[in-house]
Amino acid sequence: MTSLETYFKNSQPLDQYIEAMTENKENLLSIYNSFSTPEDDGRLEKIKASNYSKVLVITEDWCGDAMMNIPILKHISEALNLEARVFHRDENTDLIDQYLTNGTARSIPIFVFLNDDFEQQTVWGPRARQVQHFVEETRSKLPAKDDPTFEDKSTESYAIISNRFKTDSQMWKYVYDSILDKLIIN
Repeated sequence: MTSLETYFKNSQPLDQYIEAMTENKENLLSIYNSFSTPEDDGRLEKIKASNYSKVLVITEDWCGDAMMNIPILKHISEALNLEARVFHRDENTDLIDQYLTNGTARSIPIFVFLNDDFEQQTVWGPRARQVQHFVEETRSKLPAKDDPTFEDKSTESYAIISNRFKTDSQMWKYVYDSILDKLIIN
């Protein structure tokens, strides 16, 4: 099995990944520019004293969750001076298969936080709990898959979710708090 160190070293620096994006770059940068870390967040100081030095991001450009979560992670990694690198999920599924959501889904993004020795300290992703609740609630209104309106309703549902991810600063705060809380617990 390939080590996390090898995956990390063979991954793209986060800024290089963002620069090369073709699908969600504009929205990701808009979220990044619209969000800022709270100046008085004592959690950041507590986390700085911990063992984190790197974060390996498993993602793909087309992912709506990544579009919202990566800009928040970028702010956090800058505040904590973490080296962030991106591994493309679909290039080699051996890595994502170590981080399956609910034991079956290759959901992204996944953030693997590492120490100086490339040892995993904690993992976050693919969504904050409140964001997951919103997505589930929105999708719960879809008709059965065999319903003739399913495709249209599914497209509408995706647009609602995507728009909320792009514009709702409360969603961004949920992601921020969720990541920091995960980093403090470990």
